[in-house]
Amino acid sequence: MKRTTASQPEVATLFIAASEGDSNLYYATKFIAPDSFIYLEIKGERLLVMSDLEMDRAKAQASVDRVLSYSEIEQKAKKRGIKDPTTVDIVNLVLKESKIRQLLVPANFPFIYATRLQELGYNLKPKRDPFYEQRVVKTAEEIRHIEATQRATEEAVAAAHAVLRQATVTDGQLWFDGTVLTSERIKQLINVKLMERNCVAQHTIVAGGEQACDPHNEGSGPLSAGRSIIFDVFPRSATSRYFADMSRTVLRGTANPELKRLYQTVKDAQEEAIEKVKDGADGMKIHQGICARFDKAGYKTGLVNGRMQGYFHGTGHGVGLDIHEAPRISRTGSLLQEGHVVTVEPGLYYPGLGAVRIEDMVLVTKDGCRNLTDFPKNFELG
Repeated sequence: MKRTTASQPEVATLFIAASEGDSNLYYATKFIAPDSFIYLEIKGERLLVMSDLEMDRAKAQASVDRVLSYSEIEQKAKKRGIKDPTTVDIVNLVLKESKIRQLLVPANFPFIYATRLQELGYNLKPKRDPFYEQRVVKTAEEIRHIEATQRATEEAVAAAHAVLRQATVTDGQLWFDGTVLTSERIKQLINVKLMERNCVAQHTIVAGGEQACDPHNEGSGPLSAGRSIIFDVFPRSATSRYFADMSRTVLRGTANPELKRLYQTVKDAQEEAIEKVKDGADGMKIHQGICARFDKAGYKTGLVNGRMQGYFHGTGHGVGLDIHEAPRISRTGSLLQEGHVVTVEPGLYYPGLGAVRIEDMVLVTKDGCRNLTDFPKNFELG
């Protein structure tokens, strides 16, 4: 006897957000706007509901099926007796014709809209990232965009390293053009160079000495000779919206033997990890391999005098329309897949000695990976 099953209720996808800050919404629409707008996927049709200000631009630029006028729907709502229609009232009117009551929304969907929709009888199902699974596997075009941003990153960092090479040393500090060389000056140089390549950088890291021992310290003040300086540069292209990400650790002058060994240990671990990246590889095991290698080399991780030292961050993350996205190479990890673009960025941090982090971006392939980073790993700049 043939068993019958109840049909699943139809589900519509709903975003109410500004695509300038929501990469999933931009991915779905290819439309950038600084203010919130409504995006719906209903029975295979993709719809935007836009203000009069953005109507013409949305029709010309958005990769959707139809663009509806917010003000026209608002007038319909008023004719139906809704005195001051809200955004949720507009969504409700658009959805009414479809008779769909199930909504798939992103995990960061605004609470104020969610509660009102639930009051109107809608069942909301939040979905965590990756909201669009296909975002994780990059197309050839996306890879070209990422590589273009990476080339700009390399040019900017090369210009910064050239300044360090030209700097003079006085009383242990670096001087350039008659003034002390600071993290701020180097970051400004990098960020301006990136702007010239139509890329925008935020939170660029140029952190030396003790500051480098805090992985997300952006760096400030004078740069010292003989101390490691971590560069972590991760701009976004203003045209394609795709990020790149690269870290290098350099030193102006001569490193002491302990610091040289620290650098070589991180460099060797990073290169070994890159060799393990391929389709089907387990990001958790790659990360564990680096942890084990560091531990065997005598570099312990733990809390010392109230401060973490050693290796206490993940090994890598996906890069695309977000600077941090799936998959992960970390203690939780992900299975890597052909077409993923991931960073490989181990580091060691020891207050008093210094810190080292080296980061490349790689494209996962069937039998290994292709390094998208084309920049030397030189520690001592002379």
